[in-house]
Amino acid sequence: MKSRLALFVIALNLVVLVSLAFIYPALMVSPGQLSKAHAELASDCFSCHTPFLGASSARCESCHKVSQIGLLTTKGAPRPQAGTKIAFHQKLARLECIECHTDHAGLRPIDSKQKAFSHRLLSAEVQKQCASCHTPPKDSLHAALTDSCAQCHSQSKWKPATFDHNKLFVLDKDHNVKCTTCHENGDYKRYTCYGCHEHQPDKIRRKHIKEGIRDFENCVSCHKDPGEDPD
Repeated sequence: MKSRLALFVIALNLVVLVSLAFIYPALMVSPGQLSKAHAELASDCFSCHTPFLGASSARCESCHKVSQIGLLTTKGAPRPQAGTKIAFHQKLARLECIECHTDHAGLRPIDSKQKAFSHRLLSAEVQKQCASCHTPPKDSLHAALTDSCAQCHSQSKWKPATFDHNKLFVLDKDHNVKCTTCHENGDYKRYTCYGCHEHQPDKIRRKHIKEGIRDFENCVSCHKDPGEDPD
């Protein structure tokens, strides 16, 4: 008899707890305070959350129209400094809001930090258009480059860059020229040494044949460092 009573009490408590979780979810299961922008929704969890499924992008879109993100506020007012670099949500391949955004402050300081943006959310074509969101560096090296960031940088971590020119060819004082002098049409996987007036095909061919060298198309295989004698 006592065991049945105990089970009934336990079952009753569970029913009460589950009921309270649905009636007062903000008090029972909230992981922390909402951001200032969503403070008015603190007592209305189901405006963002679907029972048993959590927050959904569809609920976010009910207030945040994708076509307006970065351009207009949720009230329809123009956003200051609106532009293409802010309004990039329209270019997302799929809408997974919570992959980047977290709205609750959380119980731990780390919970309140915004998640890192993943370029995988963008379409493959947009991923190649780095300059549409990022301002290119102003140094002399990058000023000579076109949109080919991925040849040196990864999308998961901008620094450090993976490219070291000296491993392929040393740019001494005589060779520190514009990239397009050696790399034509923005293709940095190919090069030519015939961009300089001292290096012309006929002249190079005659000089190498005279030395008994027949393979002279891949210049850096022998001339990696201009300051050293070739192997």
